[in-house]
This record gives sequence, structure tokens and C-alpha cells, in this order.
Amino acid sequence: MISDLAVEVTGLRKSYGQHAVLDGVDLAVARGSVYSLLGPNGAGKTTTVRILATLTRADAGTARVAGSDVLADRAAVRRKISLTGQYTAVDGAQTGEENLRMMGRLAGLSRAEARQRSRDLLDEFDLAESAGRRASTYSGGMRRRLDLAASLMGRPEVIFLDEPTTGLDVRSRQGMWRVITGLAESGVTIFLTTQYLDEADRLADRVSVLDEGRIVADGTPRDLKEQVGGQRLDLVLATAADYDQISRQLGPRLVSEDRASLTLGAGTDGSGPDVRLLLDQVDPGRTAVRSFAVREASLDDVFLALTGHSATAPDATHEEPAHV
Repeated sequence: MISDLAVEVTGLRKSYGQHAVLDGVDLAVARGSVYSLLGPNGAGKTTTVRILATLTRADAGTARVAGSDVLADRAAVRRKISLTGQYTAVDGAQTGEENLRMMGRLAGLSRAEARQRSRDLLDEFDLAESAGRRASTYSGGMRRRLDLAASLMGRPEVIFLDEPTTGLDVRSRQGMWRVITGLAESGVTIFLTTQYLDEADRLADRVSVLDEGRIVADGTPRDLKEQVGGQRLDLVLATAADYDQISRQLGPRLVSEDRASLTLGAGTDGSGPDVRLLLDQVDPGRTAVRSFAVREASLDDVFLALTGHSATAPDATHEEPAHV
């Protein structure tokens, strides 16, 4: 019987020297869904992907991808997946079409099949007009799209996208988002790692937050936002002393901090009674809060509330690089 899960992970552990990069990770990814693994640099995202893609062996735990065990059935897993990392793997000396045809032949397609498949993908990824140009002349966004197109030549069941938009400008990121959305709509399972919370919020059906090698939250983007109240009350304080005092008063309701602008964010359900109560609690004399605004909570708020730091904050944890 075919499992409803495209990825099943239990108790995954991996250490480099004395440092535990993964410390008992459990994951479950439904077939045909977009799943996002969130975390700062060094949290263990790339190591997780490398284990699932059979490029690295775990120290402990089990993992199945597209129904096959990543250790016992490595060849079967590799036939069913593709991996696009943070660095493009295209050959700059070849044209866009030559890159795709080469990947098609490596995937076992005949010359005619590789030619037709490459043309279809060049059209789908808006690269047809540039098909005859060397890839070295492509922009960063074009190279990233070509890299993703190359990974699809073999029609994989599961696509691992390891921080695919890192280093891209806003326009190129949005272009990649459209491509990823289209892939999801076609029924492919997408396993996306990212440190961009807006990316996960926009694309993912389900999100897991990975911090210091452990899953600290899991659910839909809406589920996770509701953990901090669903809304955020931004308080602009009058003085630095007010900022420090109210920061301490908020305790676990504190979800964002910006000392430069003397602004604190507190979790709330957004209702009038809850907002009034919160304001009265932190500023009974009505002198400390200069202004306030209610906004929808973000995944960044969730991450800060759960981990105590931003998802994009520098992290000293060392992880195996994405490229080989």
C-alpha cells in the first residue's frame, strides 16, 4: 500500500565532532504538499536535506522518502527525487538547452525525449528566448530557474529545494515563488528549506520550525501564528526606560523588539477588550505608550516567541555545506 506521506522521519540525529546538528528530529510530509522547514543559518536544515537526499548518513533514526528507505533503498530514493541547493549546478559553458538535454540523458531519457522535455521546461520556466545562450550570460534568477528546470528532467516525485532564493533580488524571488506554486499545483511534493519566513508563509501548506537541531513547532502557518495570538500589538514607547520596563512586563507575550525605534510587539487576539486590557496592564498611567497599532502576526513573531531570536539572525552553529 502506498503511504500518504512523501517523507517520514523519526528520531534523526547527526553530529559533527562534539556538536549535535540534529538532535532527534521527527518529520511527516504529505504527498502533493508544499512543506517548509524553517530555521536560521546553521540550524540543521541543509543537513536534514542531505540525509533525505542520500548524500549524508544519519548517526541515528530512520527516514523514508517516496516510500523508500534512505539507507536500504538509496538507489530507489535517488530515482524518485531531485535536489536544488543554494548554489546552481548548471554548466556555464553550455547553453540553457544543452544543460537540460544533458540532464535528460543522465536521467535515462532518449535523445528525442530529452529534446522535447527540455523545450517544454524552457517554455514553462520562461527561458525559451534564452535557450541558445550560454548559461554564463544568465542573470542569477535565470540560472536558478534553469537549475530547477534541470532537476525536473526526470519527473521526480519529491523535490528538495534547499534555500532556493538565497541571494536573489526581490523580482527574482517572486519569479521563483511563481514557479514553485506551479510545481505544487501539478502534484509534485515540495520540501522547501528557507530562512525567509515570508516565503514559507506564502508557499507552504505546513511548516516546521527547526532551532538548534530540534523541531520546536509544527503546523500550518495560521496554526503557528495563533500560538502568539494571531495578531500583534505594536507599542511605540516614549523613553528607553519605558521600553525596558514594558519589555520585562510583557514576558511571554513579547514577540518582537526594535530598540532603535523604541517599539515592542505583543501577542494579542486583536479584539478591543484584549487590546484595552493589555494597554492598561503595561501603561496604567497612560504616559509610557506614545502610539500603538494592531497588525497580523507573522511567522517571524512566532519564531522569536519560540526561540528568543530572529530566524535570520546570525548563528554560530556549523553545518555541512549544501554543495559537494
